[in-house]
Amino acid sequence: MTLKVGVVGVGNIGSIHARVYKERPDAELVAVCDINKEKADQAAEKFGAKAFYSIAEMLASGIQLDGCSVATKGEENGSEHFAPTMELLNAGIPVLGEKPISNRIDEAKQMVQLAKEKKVPYGVNLNHRFTPAAKRAKEWVEADRLGKLHMINMRMWINNPVESSPWFHLRALHPHSFDVMRYFCGDVKKVAAFMMKGEGRAIWSNTQIILQFENGVIGNLTGSYDAGASYGLERCEVVGSKGRFVIEDACEQLAFYPRHSIEVEQYSYLGGMREFGETFASRIGAWVEQLSAKTPYDQIDGSGKDALQAQLIIEGAIESWNTSSVVEL
Repeated sequence: MTLKVGVVGVGNIGSIHARVYKERPDAELVAVCDINKEKADQAAEKFGAKAFYSIAEMLASGIQLDGCSVATKGEENGSEHFAPTMELLNAGIPVLGEKPISNRIDEAKQMVQLAKEKKVPYGVNLNHRFTPAAKRAKEWVEADRLGKLHMINMRMWINNPVESSPWFHLRALHPHSFDVMRYFCGDVKKVAAFMMKGEGRAIWSNTQIILQFENGVIGNLTGSYDAGASYGLERCEVVGSKGRFVIEDACEQLAFYPRHSIEVEQYSYLGGMREFGETFASRIGAWVEQLSAKTPYDQIDGSGKDALQAQLIIEGAIESWNTSSVVEL
């Protein structure tokens, strides 16, 4: 089965979605849509799809869409996701959105609720959980190789000079962080956060966030927009009663350390994945495969509901910092 798909918002990230669809033998990119006519026309020519300049126009055309990416952006990279997502879901078209699901919790809840009411698949590009390293580590957790989970320590940082809002760093970057932490350890119960503004910064560009999970696991996130690429993008360590694993830079290195042995099990570039940019293909590929398999709307991996839960943690962290309190979610 070849899925007919579209992409809404064909800037940098939307163009990546379009390219991935174009390269897949089980997908046919039939539509690109952008309110910027020049962008839409250029993408249509580049990827061999039909250009549209609004969701309404695209839906009215009668073009078949088995799924659609929404890669719009906006304030905090999330303010322009709501309207196109709601239009597409209302039309019964499965949506793969970009993160954050929205920078407004009320909008995020409405999108997730509409997908549930319509029973339409709704996923978000939480691509860090779709790496071969993350999948292998998840298998270890589910096979009880780590034993009872105790702790998770997460680090995610990059250089980003953007100063668009006080909470840009939190809302734009850490949907990834908290989704990874939830992927391994489940839902979060309590949040406590500390933040600081880096040198010359107007926004809260550095954070330490402490978490307590529903299952009793405790965790910590270190996040920054002031750390250079030489430090590495990401590190995730999960510690259990029998051992621990460490994932470095999202997909490049994975190691297992038994608690009572000095032997270390190490993997590099599992599945041939060498860098973060390659995670778009694995995530979008999983989305296409689930749509082709007619996976029920409530069994989508990296779902809108997952993205909402990550965003609720972020808003809890902001509330914690503003009120100097531990916030219960």
